[in-house]
Amino acid sequence: MSADSPSRTAARQAVVRTRLSGSDLLFNARLNKGTAFTEEERNVFGLHGLLPPHVGTLEDQRERRKIALDNRDTMFGKYHLMRDLQDSDETLFYSFIAHNIEELLPIVYTPTVGEGCQRFSEIWRRPRGLFISYPNKDRIDQILADPCYNDIRCIVVSDGERILGLGDQGAGGMGIPIGKMALYTALAGIPPEHCLPVLLDVGTDNETLLNDPIYIGWQHQRVRGQEYDDFVETFVSAVERRWPHILLQWEDFAGDNAALLLKRYRDRLCTFNDDIQGTAAITTATLLAAVNATGAPLSQQIIAMYGSGAAGAGIANLLLTAMQEEGLTEEQARKRIYVFNRYGLVIEGGSAGDGQRFYGDRLGGRERGGSAGEVRGIAGVASHEVGVGADAERGIGQYDDTDTGC
Repeated sequence: MSADSPSRTAARQAVVRTRLSGSDLLFNARLNKGTAFTEEERNVFGLHGLLPPHVGTLEDQRERRKIALDNRDTMFGKYHLMRDLQDSDETLFYSFIAHNIEELLPIVYTPTVGEGCQRFSEIWRRPRGLFISYPNKDRIDQILADPCYNDIRCIVVSDGERILGLGDQGAGGMGIPIGKMALYTALAGIPPEHCLPVLLDVGTDNETLLNDPIYIGWQHQRVRGQEYDDFVETFVSAVERRWPHILLQWEDFAGDNAALLLKRYRDRLCTFNDDIQGTAAITTATLLAAVNATGAPLSQQIIAMYGSGAAGAGIANLLLTAMQEEGLTEEQARKRIYVFNRYGLVIEGGSAGDGQRFYGDRLGGRERGGSAGEVRGIAGVASHEVGVGADAERGIGQYDDTDTGC
């Protein structure tokens, strides 16, 4: 059976060998080719009668999907169509994205994936990735041991607590790891058999989900504190045993957990937090490119930043480092960055919240009176040259993380 690569890189093998046939083959999203199965393949795999007689090409299939996509009236409708395509024909799914990147990225990931997470239970059809729930904490090794996961090299994991700017989406947060792993393949060329989306289901504090009869997750208040830490430790230890050289990406954890988990595990395995590090890297790179164009170094800029959660703290931390690399002391660099959140200016003293706890030795932390309106009048606090938005409060920005797609 020919193996048209779903990525931009050439397939490592010219042929995929399988014992599947008939409807079992057609229901395998990774191997299904739909009408693109040749006459010879239909003979060998017993597909006659299960497929219409037309033998098409991948190009034909992309054109058919484009027509279907254009006929969907809403972004969520388009997202739903793409999710169904991914679960039925991965080759076509990734080929379709690769040939329509600009149009499809906002559909398969941000911003549309946000509504996809909110309505995840409504559109869930077929298993994809792993839902590792707290009641199954003693079965994690058993779950990961399935031979179908032997080739896994990359994991994107979330606990669904802080999905974009939408808050706690519980098991619906699985839309984020699924979407991000799709980008690993469509944009980075990593074969989908190496990618595993994971949702750590520790419950939800979203009352709507707790009372929703069609909610697919564990309908229980979120597990927190030591029980949460022990559960995550059990998961990470099981991952280390199963795949010693795995890449583990943390995605859309709440501020406190995001920073603390990164600190705890960053030296144990190859791991990173996209919200903290990815967003910070993109933001800092953008500012460095901008100041190169203006001729004024970053260390001479006054930066006003709205958002003091995990993403905001990560951005501020990296900007501090960049300024120090240009010759400023840490104290001098800190005086050039004004951080605001929904309560107003973040100042020294008091207890820090969200991701600030991890970065508190550099940012200080505790909000004082004020509101989004104070940010709009930020020039009264500092004559700033740079503004960075890293929060989802209405009137400031729609999505968290400045949303660059990180």
